Amino acid sequence: MGTFNMETKAQKNTSGKKVLIAYFSRSGNTKAVANHIKNLTGGDLFEIEVAKPYPAEYHACTEVAKKEKEANARPELKTKVKNMEEYDIIFIGYPNWWGTMPMPILTFLESYKLDGKIVIPFCTHGGGGEQNCFKDFVKNTNKAVNKKGFLVSGGMAESARPQVEKWLREIDVIK
Repeated sequence: MGTFNMETKAQKNTSGKKVLIAYFSRSGNTKAVANHIKNLTGGDLFEIEVAKPYPAEYHACTEVAKKEKEANARPELKTKVKNMEEYDIIFIGYPNWWGTMPMPILTFLESYKLDGKIVIPFCTHGGGGEQNCFKDFVKNTNKAVNKKGFLVSGGMAESARPQVEKWLREIDVIK
């Protein structure tokens, strides 16, 4: 497993907190929201990647994801955040897969001590809405300080900067 090593120290946002935006994105929609958050907070981006990539074809990918969910699997990740302890606020983004977060998100969450950190989910969907995406996330980060997540349709992700900015103000991450 490789490591993700930042050459510079984590930047502080407007509230003096160090921000990490970790995201898992299959089609680029979640990455688009992650970039909005990065641009608005000055935080550092980290892509959550699996060691064994998912099939490129949509239906084949959904079948693998469904099997992983049914097996409560923890797919191995390709990289790791080396300096997680430096971050105060951690955004974690993912698409809605089978009504919840993809299993690599659980691998990511279980790989770090997040107790006391501010952990904030953001989620994209292809029409399924929120379902259990945030409820399941909070269950798996209950020792962290959770804030209200952000949800957007994947088709709207690229143009969602105004909504992301409004949300970041509502949860007191930016002024």
